[in-house]
Amino acid sequence: MGASHCKPLFSLRAISHVFPNGNKALSNITLDIQEGECLFIAGSNGSGKTLLMRIACGLFEPSSGEAFFRGTPVDKARDLRSSVGMVFQDADSQIVGETVVEDIAFGPKNLRLPKGEVEERTRSALSAMGLTEKRDYPPRRLSGGEKRRLAVAGILAMGCSAIVMDEPFANLDYQGVVQALEIIKRMKTEGKTLVILTHELEKALAYADRLVVLDKGEIRDQGKADEALDRLVPSYGIRDPRTSYTCAADCTWLG
Repeated sequence: MGASHCKPLFSLRAISHVFPNGNKALSNITLDIQEGECLFIAGSNGSGKTLLMRIACGLFEPSSGEAFFRGTPVDKARDLRSSVGMVFQDADSQIVGETVVEDIAFGPKNLRLPKGEVEERTRSALSAMGLTEKRDYPPRRLSGGEKRRLAVAGILAMGCSAIVMDEPFANLDYQGVVQALEIIKRMKTEGKTLVILTHELEKALAYADRLVVLDKGEIRDQGKADEALDRLVPSYGIRDPRTSYTCAADCTWLG
């Protein structure tokens, strides 16, 4: 499902950030992300893609510029926390429960939802992510792919309609990559807003409605995936995945 709404979910306006050591991480970035869109932001390590989305999600304050969520500044957007979930590259960093079911229930409980609703949302998320049989497992016993699924389950239990996935294939074996792809495909089919931050385009670019190329903190290109790839410059540090595929629509590790 592509974007069809007029008002963007996220609006980033002239976002720049300079770290205390003088390193300019982001430079004058303006970007809209539409509701229902599956957006891929591609860039090599250090390109600024994670920082950019942390700013969009209100987790980090830029040196200059403004970030809006549904037209409201992110620091005043009351529904941001319950609408957007971010799956970090290191899934272990966001696991807080002693068991799988406790971890999924943590978010809904923090929203102060009624006990019955927390239980129903938790059950539903467990089922959706195929984790019902492992509900009482300690998260440390899960595989890398299962931990990604656990993180998404927690986001679904909070009722989030938008998910940001930061390097969703990092440090995963083949089966873990397939599990992550199944999540992306399912969320896209359900019309959720997806923002995928990755340099591994060959694994999932087939699901992108739009591709943004980020390099050294600047947007170098954006548009339909094949068109943006046609203009790709080697210095951006992104490999054109079509060397192994016919076109962007074929770039997926799912059968």
